[in-house]
Amino acid sequence: MHFVVMGCGRVGARLAHDVEEQGHSVAVIDQNADSFRRLGPSFSGRTVAGIGFDRDTMLRAGVEEAYAFAAVSSGDNSNIIAARVARETYAVQKVVARIYDPGRAEVYRRLGIATVATVPWTSREMIAEMLPTDSAPLWQDESGRMALVELAPHRDWLGRPLRDLETVARARVAYLLRLGHPHVPGADTVLQDGDRVFAAVESRGRRAAADAVAAGPGGS
Repeated sequence: MHFVVMGCGRVGARLAHDVEEQGHSVAVIDQNADSFRRLGPSFSGRTVAGIGFDRDTMLRAGVEEAYAFAAVSSGDNSNIIAARVARETYAVQKVVARIYDPGRAEVYRRLGIATVATVPWTSREMIAEMLPTDSAPLWQDESGRMALVELAPHRDWLGRPLRDLETVARARVAYLLRLGHPHVPGADTVLQDGDRVFAAVESRGRRAAADAVAAGPGGS
């Protein structure tokens, strides 16, 4: 999968390396070409000098093929503009922005943009927002037969009842994170933009459940 990182400060450089080490392709955008020195000689991804929310710059970084876009520059406004362009113009599936003003976080999540605060901040938190979430269970029972996993539903699931998703995934949604708060779904709860979905599933069906919801209602 392809990832685009806007901002090559310490955070952006670390994030680019972490994603690349997991076997994904990465393009890093920064206005200052000298910032790419932070990546070091071991970085094999693409570097693009330019304004992060400029469409030509984003296209050169491969945003049209990107699975995820991370805006981690030093400015809230630049991060949010770039994140919105990635989400709304190029329909990037996973979009996350670094944020300095936590008071704005709820507004941005309503736009479908995940946010990560600056303190405490780790590359691991950003990767958790960007990468597919079916690679490892969050919990397993002692027998190893049941697992709690985070699913990454396709955007076509938005506005549909969670019971439809549960049927396709052969899983039971245990809870949602909605606007950063845990929420136990009811029988008629529908999936909203920005929701994170945590479900109980048989361990042997974990991959099938993730693939089913990632494909969308029509792809199952």
